[in-house]
Amino acid sequence: MAKDFRFGIGLVGGGSRSRWQDAVRRAEGFGYDVLQVPDHLGAPAPFPALLSAAEVSSMRLGTYVLNAGFYKPALLARDIAALEKLTDGRVELGLGTGYVKEEFDAAELPFPSAKNRVDYLGHVTSYLREHVPSVPILIAGSGDRVVSLAARQADIIGLTGGRDGSTADDPLAERIEFVRNAAGDRFDQLELNMVITAVPHDGSGIPDLSMTRHYAPTLPDEKLLELPTVLTGTPRDMADKLRHYRDAYGISYISVQKKHAESFSKVIAELR
Repeated sequence: MAKDFRFGIGLVGGGSRSRWQDAVRRAEGFGYDVLQVPDHLGAPAPFPALLSAAEVSSMRLGTYVLNAGFYKPALLARDIAALEKLTDGRVELGLGTGYVKEEFDAAELPFPSAKNRVDYLGHVTSYLREHVPSVPILIAGSGDRVVSLAARQADIIGLTGGRDGSTADDPLAERIEFVRNAAGDRFDQLELNMVITAVPHDGSGIPDLSMTRHYAPTLPDEKLLELPTVLTGTPRDMADKLRHYRDAYGISYISVQKKHAESFSKVIAELR
């Protein structure tokens, strides 16, 4: 049975309390279900931002994603448990390995190898599973080891489209099959999330590819337009594509960033 769609909106807290809360209200008015904040040095701290958002919104509240390498599991579990209680159980915790060496340097933390960062993410996830079991965990990443870890331990998997460098005719189908094999009997209980990186902002049907190009700087526009995370056409065209993703691949949880919030809200309206 197909899962109901859910829609996440990525916002970065900033400026005054009133400005932040106005942005949260606006996002909820567009029809989004989950507020997702990032975890980067230079951006506002995620937990205070989510607590402030909870005062003016009924959306669920998540991180996309916490840098697991910044945290000791017991201290993180304490903060998550407090946030869950103060928001009436609306927290969804997104986790990732962390990938920006300069941020580790600025935090005066060692920057482990990719293998050790994934191992530590697994350690943090296991601890949180035991100590805050009521909080759903999303793990996002593009590498095989991170996706395998998510398939084994997470409730929600944050997909980035196909496998990096894939030459498959259907890279997204290939990725879903990888998840299925790694998850085994857990697969049907998993929720699959994907971040849409490009959406048309006018009636042309042609998306703004600037965010997508940031993640794939060497691909020409015609190849960027073929990526699963890029939507084109009318709101109905985009809604049909997302229905296909759900029916064919099981992807039912769709996230976008603030710059696409208003444009994508028309797609949400088609899918409600």
